Amino acid sequence: MTLKLGLPKGSLQDATVELFRRAGWKINISGRSYYPTIDDPALECTLLRAQEMARYVEQGLLDCGLTGYDWVMEYHSDVEIVADLVYSKTGSGKARWVLAVPEDSPIRSVKDLSGKRIATEAVGMTERYLAQHGITAKVEFSWGATEVKPPHLADAIVEITETGSSLRANNLRIVETILETNTKLIANKQAWADPEKKQKIEQIAMLLTGAIDAETKVGLLINVPKKCQDAVLRVLPSLNKPTISALTDPDWVDVTVVLDERVARDLIPELKRLGAQGIVEFPLNKVIH
Repeated sequence: MTLKLGLPKGSLQDATVELFRRAGWKINISGRSYYPTIDDPALECTLLRAQEMARYVEQGLLDCGLTGYDWVMEYHSDVEIVADLVYSKTGSGKARWVLAVPEDSPIRSVKDLSGKRIATEAVGMTERYLAQHGITAKVEFSWGATEVKPPHLADAIVEITETGSSLRANNLRIVETILETNTKLIANKQAWADPEKKQKIEQIAMLLTGAIDAETKVGLLINVPKKCQDAVLRVLPSLNKPTISALTDPDWVDVTVVLDERVARDLIPELKRLGAQGIVEFPLNKVIH
């Protein structure tokens, strides 16, 4: 069995390769090849633009792939959404498709778009949004540089943003959010019905999700005097219960805990104050729930 896996080419490419590395797979992309190598004989990779991924997965040319929820919705693709993968080119987080207009525009809501011209790459999504609100406007496909089109080439745009900084830099104001999106692992319906392929897809989903969950967490190894054990355990957050192991010295125990990285910076000095010693912080590749 060989599973045909689609990887997003473009802005998400490097972040995706790094995510797979932390999940346990090494992907090598050479030159302009659209067929990366991967150290798993059961996987065959193809690089595709995220906008095209859902179509090829739906048609069965790929068994599964990573693409944005927005592109699944844009083309009404009949695919199985297997896993929610909240990561992006700039780090963890979600993006939004927003309706934006020039700062001095009189447009304040979607109701003000009647008869107006809107530029966007997400034509289908925008037309459905307008129809839901009973608005008729001209929606034109934008081939890029959408932010520079208002006010001379368009009255408004529908564009994707993570931080809004590019819109602000072009003196645009967000009016409404049309859709919140992030990367999904999607599967072809027939591949999902195949037990062998489904098992492999579920493995990919579990390990990718585990790698994302581990991104903001660290582990701590702590040597604790038994007389201080209760006080230390009271201040320790954990995914479940801390692991406590005996040491060769009967008066000491070793405590292992997983916690948010941002918590560790404040917690370590407190642990030291309570009598803990030999505190070791270590990164995590995956956290599997």
